[in-house]
Amino acid sequence: MIFGFLKQRRRQRLRAQSFPPAWQSIVTRNLPIFRRLPPEDQTELLGHVQVFLAEKHLEGCGGLELTDEIRVTIAAQACLLLLHRDTDYYPQLITILVYPSSFTAYEARHLGGNIWEEGGQERLGHTARRLGAMVLAWDSAKRGAADPSDGRNLVLHEFAHQLDFEDFQTNGAPALATRAEYLAWSRVMSKDFEALRAANEAGMATVLDTYGAKDPAEFFAVVTEAFFERPRALRAKHPELYAELARFFRQDPTRYSAEPATTA
Repeated sequence: MIFGFLKQRRRQRLRAQSFPPAWQSIVTRNLPIFRRLPPEDQTELLGHVQVFLAEKHLEGCGGLELTDEIRVTIAAQACLLLLHRDTDYYPQLITILVYPSSFTAYEARHLGGNIWEEGGQERLGHTARRLGAMVLAWDSAKRGAADPSDGRNLVLHEFAHQLDFEDFQTNGAPALATRAEYLAWSRVMSKDFEALRAANEAGMATVLDTYGAKDPAEFFAVVTEAFFERPRALRAKHPELYAELARFFRQDPTRYSAEPATTA
């Protein structure tokens, strides 16, 4: 009990500190979406960044020298998902490893029966519930921040997975407050997940990245990207899905999106 109280007091103190001007220049320059947020959301976001960077360990890998630009750009995108909500700042995550660009992940893949295949796979990002870590490609993280309306954002995608982990499962549902909320979430997400799978198999164009048809966990990560980057198109094509995400994130990104209105 006392440790929770001390943690909350420390976080309040961090959020109340003056945000370093050099860091604010990075956020303003690298995240065009920040300039479109209401002033109160900008203030809240910067406070969350202070806590995030105090609690998470970021490390440069593959010869990358970690700079404030890298740390702040990643943190600001991750904290966009925390606005307006009670948050424990991605409690399953301890370390973020940042590579200059894509990296090779070596793993064993199950092909069926007793057959497994070992090999390397090029990736831009990766996280898993039991790792306590995340890996990101810096060039992709920076590019995702620079274009806030293309529907693709590596940092939002990987941190959506972290939200998924908060109920200690990896099932495409973040931690919700009530059974009724879980039931509503499951009904809407399942319907739109199956629709995306059908569209992917038929080769039809969709608002959502068809990578989300892989499984429910990837579906949640993909719809999170679309919610923040293509909210008007998502609301027009998937109104129930948009409403569920708006209830969870307590945001309406159509109010500040850089997405052209014609995409809806």
